[in-house]
Amino acid sequence: MNSCRMIVCFKFVFLMYLNSVTSRLADSEILEDKDFWYSNARSEVEKSLQNKWNTGQAKNVIMFVGDGMGINTITASRIYKEGEFGKLSFEHFPHVGLMKTYCVDKQVPDSASTATALFCGVKSNMHTAGVDARVKTEDCEASLSSESKVDSVIEWAQRAGKHTGFVTTTRITHATPSALYSHSASRKWECDDRLPALAMNQCKDIARQLVEDEPGKNIRVIMGGGRQCMITNSSFSPRDPEDEWSCKRRDGKDLVQEWALDKTRRGYSYKYVTHTEELDMLNVDKTDFLLGIFANGHTKMEHDRDKSPTGTPSLEQMTSTALQLLMKSKAGFLLVVEGGLIDYAHHRGKARRALDETLSFDLAIERTMALLEERGLLDETLVLVTADHDHGLSMSGYPNRGNEIYGIAMPSRIDNVPFTTLTYATGSKDNYKYFRYGSGINREDPSKADFASFDYNQQAGILNNEVAHGGGDVPVYATGPMAHLFHGVHEQNYVAFAVAYAAKIGPYSNACIKSSSLLFILSVAISLLVFQKRFVFS
Repeated sequence: MNSCRMIVCFKFVFLMYLNSVTSRLADSEILEDKDFWYSNARSEVEKSLQNKWNTGQAKNVIMFVGDGMGINTITASRIYKEGEFGKLSFEHFPHVGLMKTYCVDKQVPDSASTATALFCGVKSNMHTAGVDARVKTEDCEASLSSESKVDSVIEWAQRAGKHTGFVTTTRITHATPSALYSHSASRKWECDDRLPALAMNQCKDIARQLVEDEPGKNIRVIMGGGRQCMITNSSFSPRDPEDEWSCKRRDGKDLVQEWALDKTRRGYSYKYVTHTEELDMLNVDKTDFLLGIFANGHTKMEHDRDKSPTGTPSLEQMTSTALQLLMKSKAGFLLVVEGGLIDYAHHRGKARRALDETLSFDLAIERTMALLEERGLLDETLVLVTADHDHGLSMSGYPNRGNEIYGIAMPSRIDNVPFTTLTYATGSKDNYKYFRYGSGINREDPSKADFASFDYNQQAGILNNEVAHGGGDVPVYATGPMAHLFHGVHEQNYVAFAVAYAAKIGPYSNACIKSSSLLFILSVAISLLVFQKRFVFS
């Protein structure tokens, strides 16, 4: 390194230190003069020039999906964590692309249709999972057709001999994970009590597909919530209440027991765990299959999570354990990790909770990268971080630099009432904080409320039953083998095919390559024979 470059780097590091110390000072702009920004830009250019494409085959694939983690959520979470100048762990990944999230019948999608695009490489209709556009919502008969069913990256990986798993903070039968293993005309059919009478004897609920069918029964690691979808009359308690948003199994089945019996019949070792201590005590070396169900419905958000030994493990704990178990596979593995409660918090209009869930998700990614480095697996593991869809979160109002991201932005120039930096386009009555006063309409003053609370409901512009999804493009961050395939604006279904190409599974499997090579050899041989006959008879 020449002396000029050393001086530039030293100055950049020094200025970075000063900025970290003074990032929240009112006069920080005095330090951030043109020399600071010149040094910053030069440093980024130098770093960019060091990037090298990894064109090797991905032995392992890890797909992180932040449910509802749109770009405004990422930006706000970054500021929430480290200030404006900081970065989340995955924002250090060298390759970034954008995904168009619309589904076949909606400009703004739901999580089942977007998960089908992400994991199966096919866009579908809203509320359907693991099927193509020939299946309309709740059309049981259409979903039974083999032509309309689509395979997922989980199935592709299993065919290649890889071990597979998924971890979520939602129910294990919820919309996003359901697309990994089920073929359902409705995301609501998580268990039998949501199936329409006409579908009851034809279509399996999502929980049964997970336990009884392929590829679900071959998934090595499954962790999340959703006990009441798996076990008939699952016990409820004040500590783990019934999930009113979810269905309740009523057909007499205990799918956890059926899951265990299947593993016994096939000669595998297995473990079923229900709280943190059991997960911590797991002997990874003596476990082939792991099922962890930690709540009747979704798990608790990180802010409310019971962190005692008999409580619920964090997303980072679940992910780390899943990785240790899957890393035993000599053929490699594919793991999907969902930060599902980012979306849940947004739907309820609680922005600070959504940001807190994003940081919990980010911690799982940070720990994953450290574990891959410890095991020497970075160069052979493709890691993706993306979202299934955007959300209705807005960040506006010209707040001062260093202001708390969940804080007050400025007064409205119309009514002179302050508003917060983060607001929602739509929201429930808890978010729609307008009231009539005489002949006019007034808005609640958030500066007189506890806007820093995790339970504060940000204001919304339009009254709805809840905060609705957004339709904006979502980013995908990538590192590892073939990460450079994520480089521009892509349709969301591109993700599954890029993963397949990187890992040589599914449509790009070795079997397909061998078949193509064989066809090429045969065609050459036939051409030579034809040429020889022509030569002889001429």
